Amino acid sequence: MIPGVRGTRDIVPGDVERWQHVEAVARDVCGRYGYRELRTPIIEREELFAKGTGESTDIVQKEMYAFTDKGGERVTLRPEATPGMVRAYVEHALEQALAVPKLFTIGPMFRYERPQKGRYRQFHQLNVEVFGVADAALDAEVIEMACTFVETLAIQGTELVINSVGCPACRPAFSEALLNGLGEDLPKLCGDCQRRAATNPLRIFDCKVAADQSVIDQLPHSVDFLCDTCREHFEAVQRYLRAYEQPFRVSHRLVRGLDYYTRTTFEILASQLGAQNALLGGGRYDGLVKQLGGADRPGIGFAAGLERLVLALPGTDDEVAPDVFVAALGAAAREAAFVLARALRAGGLQTLVDYEPRSAKAQLKRANRARARYAVIVGDDELARGEVTVKTMATGEQHSVARDGVVAALSSS
Repeated sequence: MIPGVRGTRDIVPGDVERWQHVEAVARDVCGRYGYRELRTPIIEREELFAKGTGESTDIVQKEMYAFTDKGGERVTLRPEATPGMVRAYVEHALEQALAVPKLFTIGPMFRYERPQKGRYRQFHQLNVEVFGVADAALDAEVIEMACTFVETLAIQGTELVINSVGCPACRPAFSEALLNGLGEDLPKLCGDCQRRAATNPLRIFDCKVAADQSVIDQLPHSVDFLCDTCREHFEAVQRYLRAYEQPFRVSHRLVRGLDYYTRTTFEILASQLGAQNALLGGGRYDGLVKQLGGADRPGIGFAAGLERLVLALPGTDDEVAPDVFVAALGAAAREAAFVLARALRAGGLQTLVDYEPRSAKAQLKRANRARARYAVIVGDDELARGEVTVKTMATGEQHSVARDGVVAALSSS
């Protein structure tokens, strides 16, 4: 046997139904908030993520599946969706095509990192993005929508955390304060933190190394360095969330891991997921559209990891069970059984039929194993009378039904 590639996984029947549930809820919630679906390629030019995600990020420096194709072009499997969605927004002039550019996408992403629970090298995300609106009311609506999505999935033990990382006008003062706050402690931090101090000091807050936490906990807070405009924006976001009666906590350590974030950042955490406890996260990225070649338009959005959402779902019995199992007794009944199965399916009933001649006992055993609601038995005697026998599997009760009326009878039950 040739095994699957490390860091990837098959989503098999029994599991896939939980994924379909998450995806259906995502599409329903996005539709209610006026979002349109966008599907971008899995493969993009490498420079899109170098410019969009940020040269200093771990994604670009360590994790991208990038290679030179046969035409000599540098390409990469997308490690995240936002830069590709921004590219599509600009390339297809969606600002003119859509009254409000509210977009979502669902699909696989790829990062080369150590596989662990809920984290794979091929993983899947729901991404939600809005372009062209800078108002704090939109920040609050996007956050409230993310909370509605998680609540609709009935995931318990969640917490919303928010922060503001400021803008290009006020962030330099905060970055300088961070470096001053580190002082002589910087050489004590891990190698990643020392590298981040030189490229993007805010990302020191992303550190998960236990020995570094006591130092990081003492560092200055971004909200104390906001300019007047950023402070008013963050206060407005909080007012709207309170008006929605949406509980939240300001977390000074929440900066998000990507270079393009400005002002509002947020995450929804789930207590049952352990150390990797973020169900989704996002924020505002007002300079990214211009950075990637478009007009100077603000943006905001979030990404939700489907693997973690599926892990956090309440334990439910999601196994798909057919409505009907058709059992044929005797050679003459087999053709009639297949014709009847076709009619049942056309009537909207999920129907299985046995393809091998077996005894009545064996076929009913298979119907029970498949968890079918009903077994429809077609035998020589039933054929002669123009009837079938319908057995309710849960109770064992059975009765005769006219063959041309069985679809209507089971569809209405």
